[in-house]
Amino acid sequence: MATLAIVGTQWGDEGKGKIVDILSLEADYIVRFQGGNNAGHTVVINGNKYILHLLPSGILHDDKKCVLGNGMVIDLEGLLNEIEFIKRVGKSPEGRLFVSERAHVIFPYHKELDAASEKLKGDGSIGTTLKGIGPAYKDKAGRVGIRISDLKNEESFKEKLKWNLREKELTLKYVYNYPVSFDFDRIYSTTMRLYEKIEEFVCDTVSLLNREIDSGRRVLFEGAQATLLDIDVGTYPFVTSSNSSALGISAGAGVSPKKVEKIYGIAKAYTTRVGGGPFPTELKDSLGELLRARGHEYGSTTGRPRRCGWLDLFAVKFSTMVNHLDGVVITKLDVLDAFDEIKVCVGYELDGEVIERFPSTAEELSRVRPIYQTLPGWKTETTHIKKWEELPKEAKNFIRFIEDYLGVPVPIISTGPQRDETILRSSLW
Repeated sequence: MATLAIVGTQWGDEGKGKIVDILSLEADYIVRFQGGNNAGHTVVINGNKYILHLLPSGILHDDKKCVLGNGMVIDLEGLLNEIEFIKRVGKSPEGRLFVSERAHVIFPYHKELDAASEKLKGDGSIGTTLKGIGPAYKDKAGRVGIRISDLKNEESFKEKLKWNLREKELTLKYVYNYPVSFDFDRIYSTTMRLYEKIEEFVCDTVSLLNREIDSGRRVLFEGAQATLLDIDVGTYPFVTSSNSSALGISAGAGVSPKKVEKIYGIAKAYTTRVGGGPFPTELKDSLGELLRARGHEYGSTTGRPRRCGWLDLFAVKFSTMVNHLDGVVITKLDVLDAFDEIKVCVGYELDGEVIERFPSTAEELSRVRPIYQTLPGWKTETTHIKKWEELPKEAKNFIRFIEDYLGVPVPIISTGPQRDETILRSSLW
C-alpha cells in the first residue's frame, strides 16, 4: 500500500502528532492538507518536547519529505519561525520541505478581522485561536485571497494587497466598529522579505504528489484538528474553517480520492474540547479536573485549559462512518489508570427519546443526554507498557469494547507521550 491518512475523530487534540511521527518512519512523504497554525501537534522524543503548528510531524525524521498542501492557509512568519526552530534542533528542511504555491497567505488584516468578529459576538463567540484562519478562508471562498504564487509577481501582488487593505479597513470600521489603519508599505515589504526566505521551498505540490504517488512512493496524509471540527460535517458553527476530516484530503492535497487507500482515525481514551460549543460528556467536576491534570490538557497553540469528559463513542462512531475508517488508534490510555470505573457514552437521548443519528445542529447537540455504559477500571499503571499481553485485563476489555462498538479494529494504543510508549498490535501500512 502506498497511501495512508490519519484524521482526528473527536474535537482535536487526540495525539495525532505522535502517531504521525511513528508512522512517518515508513513513509516517503508526509502531507498537511488543510488548516494553518491554529493546529498544534506535539511530539516527545527522548524526553524532548517538540510542538509544531504548520510543519508535518514527519519533519523530525531526517530522511522524510514534508508537504504543506494547497488547502492550507499559511502565516509566512509562523512558517519561517518553525523552519528556524527545526534547524536549531538539527533537522535541516533543505531538499525535503515543499510548500504549495497554491496555498493562501494569512495577513495581519485577517487577524484583526478574527479579533473584531469574536469581540462582536460577545458571549456567542466560538473561541477561535485568533490566528486569522477563518478570515483567510473567507477571502479564499470570496475569490479575493492572495496565494503564495501571487507573490512571484510583485506588481500584481501590490494591486491585490492595496484592494484588500482598503476593503478590510472599511469592513472593520463600518461592520465591526473596529477602526484599524493598515500600513501598506510595511505589510508589503514584510511579506516580500518573508517570501524570499521561504521561496526555495515553494513549488507545484499537486504535480509533485501525483507524480510520487503514481511512482509508488509511500505518502502519509496528516490531518489537523478533527472530524467534529470539520466545517461541513462537524458541530457547526463551533468548527474550524476547513474540511478537517478525510473529506478534505483530495481538495487540500490535489489528489484524487481514488489515491487515498487507507484512512485511520485517532481517538483519546476520553474526550476533550477547546473553546465553545456543545460537549455532551463534559465533566465539570473533580473527575473532569482529574482527567485534565493527568492528561496535561492544555492547548499547545493557545495554552487554554481543555474541557474534559468521558469517551463519547457515539460521536466517534459518526466520525468512523464519515471517514469510512479502516481502524481507530486509541491514545492516552494511561490517563484512565486512576479511575475505579470508566464511563463510555454509547448513545444520546434527545427530548426523552433515544436517537439513532448524530445531531446536525449545535442546538440539538447541546440538549442531548448521554447514555453511558460503565466499565470497570484497572487501577494500575499502564504507562510504558509496550505489549498487548501486558495490559491489565480490564484495559484489554475496554479496547475490545471500543472495537465491538465501532466495528473496526484498534491497531495501535498509546500509553504515554514518548515515541516508544506505544503498543503496536498490527501495522497500518
